[in-house]
Amino acid sequence: MSKTIQMARVLTGIQSTGVPHLGNILGAIIPAIKKSQIKGNESFLFIADLHSLTQIKNSDELKKNTLNTAAAWLSFGLDTKHTVFYKQSDIPEVTELAWYLSCFYPYQRLTLSHSFKDKSQNLKDINSGLFYYPVLMAADILLYDANIVPVGKDQLQHLEITRNIASRFNNHFGDTFITPKPELEQNSSYVIGTDGNKMSKSKNNIINIFQDDNLLKKQVMKIKTESIAIDEPKNPKNCNVFKIYSLVANEKDINILKKRYSSGDVGFGEAKEILLNEIKNKFKIQRDKFNFLISNSELVEKELESGSKKARDFANKVLKRVRLKLGYI
Repeated sequence: MSKTIQMARVLTGIQSTGVPHLGNILGAIIPAIKKSQIKGNESFLFIADLHSLTQIKNSDELKKNTLNTAAAWLSFGLDTKHTVFYKQSDIPEVTELAWYLSCFYPYQRLTLSHSFKDKSQNLKDINSGLFYYPVLMAADILLYDANIVPVGKDQLQHLEITRNIASRFNNHFGDTFITPKPELEQNSSYVIGTDGNKMSKSKNNIINIFQDDNLLKKQVMKIKTESIAIDEPKNPKNCNVFKIYSLVANEKDINILKKRYSSGDVGFGEAKEILLNEIKNKFKIQRDKFNFLISNSELVEKELESGSKKARDFANKVLKRVRLKLGYI
């Protein structure tokens, strides 16, 4: 399978563990959609609902999370005519490939994976799927000949595992897989949550832009701030409200609020109101579209069905290549 790649095939996956929050949107969804619009790029974007099963065992919740995740991507203008947008569980070829790959990767190496190692002190709480996670991720990538994979720092190790598995297989059978390159997503590290730490569902510090105004206001008002009087000057660099605002507002409005901080012309309560209004105004179209899609779930399911068909067509070509090398054809 020696060939020169003329274009970039970019693959991005996002777990369906709930409604994507502001951190997911700014750090993953918007950058991935922009990347898919670059001429010469071919994008495969998928909902990693098989990976979600390591955490969530409720079928209704899994289904709802998949709908919410897909609706979020579509509400931000993902063009499914020029992007392969699909659900991981619709592609049985990925689990077949994962089995083949697992036979070429040492057990001991998997014990060093962060997703397993970080929780290995409580082995009774770890299921086999969590241990196997990096191999399934490798199959997600190698099944589509992806050569560019945008990742956060926490996923770099898993991509290195993918590269290692591909190299081992290629060394044994000759060129079969394209070895993907990581593209580090710098922005994802800087989307802070309401407590000042990286925004994460597990930390319960998220901002969900798609919920109704009252619930959204409650989350914004929870943002931790310093104990400083309203009329005292404030350092915007130390303020979680300002940090989040600077990620969503335009440069002109950011500078206006920055001056008000420095002059003591704004309190944290008002700053939170300013941030809340900015979120509602900036994402009004997306919020309305999200709610429309949730109310018309058949439209979302149709998009995923169409994308999964395209993904399977491609996956079968790659899997056939692997089966030939293994002697199963």
